[in-house]
Amino acid sequence: MKKEIRIETLVAKYCSGDLSNSELQELTTWIGVGKNKKIFKDYIALNFTIEQLKSEGQDDSLLWEHIEASFKTPVKKINYWKYGVAASIALLIAINFIFDQKSKTAVTNPTIAHDTNKIEIGTDKATLTLENGSLVVLEKGASFKTKNANSNGEKIVYQNAKSNPSSIKYNYLTIPRGGQFSLKLSDGTEVWLNSESQLKYPVSFRENETRQVELIYGEAYFDVSPSTDHQGAKFKVLNKSQEVEVLGTEFNIKAYLDEAMVYTTLVEGKVVVNNATHKEILLPNQQSKINIKNKVLTIDEVDVYSEVSWRDGLFSFKSKPLNEIMIVLARWYDVEVVFENIEHKAIKFNGVLSKNDSIEEILTVIMKTKFINAYDIKDKKIIIK
Repeated sequence: MKKEIRIETLVAKYCSGDLSNSELQELTTWIGVGKNKKIFKDYIALNFTIEQLKSEGQDDSLLWEHIEASFKTPVKKINYWKYGVAASIALLIAINFIFDQKSKTAVTNPTIAHDTNKIEIGTDKATLTLENGSLVVLEKGASFKTKNANSNGEKIVYQNAKSNPSSIKYNYLTIPRGGQFSLKLSDGTEVWLNSESQLKYPVSFRENETRQVELIYGEAYFDVSPSTDHQGAKFKVLNKSQEVEVLGTEFNIKAYLDEAMVYTTLVEGKVVVNNATHKEILLPNQQSKINIKNKVLTIDEVDVYSEVSWRDGLFSFKSKPLNEIMIVLARWYDVEVVFENIEHKAIKFNGVLSKNDSIEEILTVIMKTKFINAYDIKDKKIIIK
């Protein structure tokens, strides 16, 4: 499973123009094995619609020739977008319009209006609350160090204590809107935190006791250090709506304060999700959903990559309503989104977008579907018309 997600990430990053030279070499090696070349072509065809390229007068055989040639060219010189694929980000394709077909209005010349307010792309930043209550601002390009941890401005790493602490001391890592950050706990567990999230965790874990952290709110991806490396000590992630117990695995939890559901998605391994009234075991590719209001817990099969791609610098949407897409984008770009026509919220899209692209680039691609008439940006507010 981890390998499949890695390859899908590389393909998506290739499509969005974000591959490094080493990643390009890794992808090239994979494509040269067995039927992987066909898998790669099928992915491109699915996400970039050869029919659309043909409708624009492009010969799809030329597209494949250009793609194959690009693997022999340094990444920064690749310019495969000239064949009709949207500039610098993967093509976002409208796949369904929920409301009555009669209300669907094709717009030939979408308009864009915005003032001089600059909406910044999200970046690595966080606020660290130390055990004594003091606050430290962590941001890209700034380093920080204590006797227990150090940060390079993109990640904070905690040291494994040489002796068993007499009491547990906690730190809080808070990620604002428009931010992201990662940390390595003292037991070796890796955690990636998405925008508008907060994690409470021990500076050092006590030996022979359950390792326990709390996702107070937001979204976090966990790569847990196995219990076999810690004398069998279990690992738990608490949230006000559930408790997740693991033995050594990778999973994602999304528990935003403004959403009605808590989602736990298992990438590999096994976890037990417990919300006091229900207790269920998750297997890879499964996602549990807990309704915060009525406490009902359900389990569904999901596309794992779409759920966790944010960790790799991408947004991946499969049949997602525009309203849900804009909620995700609003957190990353720290903006407010308003729909003048509420029917537009229901338009569903497929696509892969880069978190390194400006909000204007992303909105321009959405506009090209012809379902949206215009958008306006005023004082960090995006108005979809």
